[in-house]
Amino acid sequence: MITEADEAIPLPLRITAGYAWRLLLIAAAVAGIIWIVIQLKLLVIPLMVGILITALLWPAFEWMLRHRFPRWAAVAISIVGTLAIVTVLLWLVVWQVRAQLPDVQARSMQAVEEFRQFLLDGPLHLSEKQIQDYIDQGLAILDEQAQLLWNGALAVGSTAAHVVTGAVLSLFILICLLADGAGIWRWALRLFPRAARPAADGAARNGWQTIVNYARTQLLVAAIDAIGIGVGAALLGVPLAIPVAVLVFLGSFVPIVGAVVTGAFAVLLALVYNGPWIALAMLAVVLAVQQIEGHILQPILMGSAVKVHPLAVVLVVAGGSMIGGIPGALFAVPLAAFANVAAVTVSTGSWRTGDQPDADLIWSTVPRQRARRNR
Repeated sequence: MITEADEAIPLPLRITAGYAWRLLLIAAAVAGIIWIVIQLKLLVIPLMVGILITALLWPAFEWMLRHRFPRWAAVAISIVGTLAIVTVLLWLVVWQVRAQLPDVQARSMQAVEEFRQFLLDGPLHLSEKQIQDYIDQGLAILDEQAQLLWNGALAVGSTAAHVVTGAVLSLFILICLLADGAGIWRWALRLFPRAARPAADGAARNGWQTIVNYARTQLLVAAIDAIGIGVGAALLGVPLAIPVAVLVFLGSFVPIVGAVVTGAFAVLLALVYNGPWIALAMLAVVLAVQQIEGHILQPILMGSAVKVHPLAVVLVVAGGSMIGGIPGALFAVPLAAFANVAAVTVSTGSWRTGDQPDADLIWSTVPRQRARRNR
């Protein structure tokens, strides 16, 4: 009921105020959800990792199911195959590190001595005493921080324990999703009101297909980055080319940040071991690969896979990193893509046609008709 006081307020202002308090309420709800997620990060991060790995393995896993592999065999092959690939990559890294690390250490010491000689004979004309004073100042700063580092040792140990616990939990979640995704989804679907279940089912199926496309595309982009920078390092004679390639591959799963850090490591390694000219060439290789990734592969392939505009991909990654750091940057794009596709599916009513993609999530082994009867 509109009072006289309300009538005294101009209609545009009343409409603006109505929008304002509703938007504030939505923002408060979103902030509350984000706060809860941050508090439960030790559970949320392993859950998200398990879901992303499941999406990464899903095409091969689904292929085995369609060719009548027993489900337990498909689960075992997927997990054992993944662990085998990771083991081979780690073995290659350890093998090359053991073979080339002594030469890298010796060359690093030589590079330090050459830099010291440059400070003495170069344009700066520093004296031995000045160099030693700078070294002493650096050691004093480290000594001042020693107590802080010692106090943080317990935190580091706790973090390491959290990493191990999270890895075990992620593996358990992965096994559960592959082995009994149907039961998990049917249970989750019952949490919705009966009238909303068909829409929720259709939105989730489309969203899952988007997550699978994201994981597959991100794997392709990371592989191209790793091959490009690894081959470039090998051709330039930079040591530890295989570890650099593996590091780039893993880092590429964290958009923007991972590519910058791993690329900087490759350039630094080339500078210490091969000198400034090879480092400059390595920098050119890294920049070329990252420009191809950033301006061609990521916007086109990723934007197409997740059905989100390239500008939105960049903004979502930046926002996720601001809120949750590296995990936020890693999970921001798939979460945004899932939310976008689910919202479009519900708003357009496409779930009513029953024309859902053939991904059918991990619960696809249950026919849709029987699943509807079970509701």
